[in-house]
Parts: sequence; C-alpha cells; structure tokens
Amino acid sequence: MNPVSRDQVLVWCSSLPGAVEDDPFGDDVAVFKVGGKMFALVALAGDPGSVSLKCDPDWALELRALHEAVRPGYHLNKRHWNTVELDGTVTDVELEEMIDHSYQLVMSRLPRSERARLTGRDAL
Repeated sequence: MNPVSRDQVLVWCSSLPGAVEDDPFGDDVAVFKVGGKMFALVALAGDPGSVSLKCDPDWALELRALHEAVRPGYHLNKRHWNTVELDGTVTDVELEEMIDHSYQLVMSRLPRSERARLTGRDAL
C-alpha cells in the first residue's frame, strides 16, 4: 500500500466546498478552514508528514485504538482532534473519510445561511 502523500491531503482539503487555505501559524503548516473555522492542519515540513483533523470524541478514541498512526491532536484539544501520521498505515479511503468527517463537523456548526452560501445551496 502506498502512503497517502502530503500533496494528496492538500488537494482533498482544498477541494471541499468553501474550503480556504490559510497560514496563521507560519509557513510550516497549511490550515484549512470553512466558514472561518479550522477543520484540518497539514504539516508542510518533515517526513512522512501528518494532518490534524477535528473528530467526534468517541470516534477519535476508536481511531486511536485501531491505528498506531492516529494520535491525540498535536498542540490541539486532544478530545476533539486527532493527528494522523502519513506513514501508509491508514488507507486513502480511511483518511479521506476522516477529512470529510472533520469538514462536516465544522460545517454542521455554522449558521444555516452560511452553510448555504458556502455550498451554493438554498438555506432550508
């Protein structure tokens, strides 16, 4: 199994509706936000690389138990964030699911009108 590359993670994060890349912590980490709220932090230095993702606390614990490469969020709220090492032990399908979950968690907490604006859908 080939490890998911840092570039692949950057593409996945930036392709989500309304996602914006920022660098509030300097040049070594790409921060992805939706509606001004962070959903992913991608380390741009070091190998094999890592991505920190927001996560439901119960699922966060399950993922940590299942994967050695999934650890409590580095310099983040460890109950709500996981850091995933891009060492190839987490499949691309699993990692994409974790990224989407993080994005959806943040998106679900935005006001309905903001979600509609970001996704191009009518507010319900």
